[in-house]
Amino acid sequence: MSDRPKVAVIVGSFRRHSVNRRLAEAIAKTTASKLDLQILDYGDVPLFNQDHEADPPAAVVAFKDAIKTADAVLFVTPEYNRSMPGVLKNAIDWASRPPGQGVWSGKPAAIAGASPGALGTGAAQVDLRNVLTAINVAVMGMPQIYFVHKDEHFTEDGGFADPKFQAFIEGWGDKFAAWIAKMNG
Repeated sequence: MSDRPKVAVIVGSFRRHSVNRRLAEAIAKTTASKLDLQILDYGDVPLFNQDHEADPPAAVVAFKDAIKTADAVLFVTPEYNRSMPGVLKNAIDWASRPPGQGVWSGKPAAIAGASPGALGTGAAQVDLRNVLTAINVAVMGMPQIYFVHKDEHFTEDGGFADPKFQAFIEGWGDKFAAWIAKMNG
């Protein structure tokens, strides 16, 4: 692991300008001095089909390799119908299979999420945390990021407009870097 841990960022929305992608980009910008966050493109990962796990599609192999080579993972999830999006669960499932060949076990991780609703992505994050626990991902407990999205919360250059939230994310980045070091120690 280098001075800045390499963190694979999995955004649970494929929409190019999704609020969760904006959140991920702002977190990456804010924590760049301590974390090397790289947003993964996994839009070509097909729906999971066990018939193909012995010879997985190239997109699945590339996705699993990106997780395997990262020091940690940051999941940034929207909330759809009080849970995580299907595309996120699908990617997690592919990278956990076949049995004994998953890439998640022991991987340090954190969860964040943005929503325009007052509850943020609380329910989605609980479901995601349950899934990650089942595959032995070492999810950081606190602090948690529940971001209530409004366009004015971001600056023109993609940072956070609120200095208090900016400071919160900077502190979160310190804690996540320490979590990664501890788990990979």
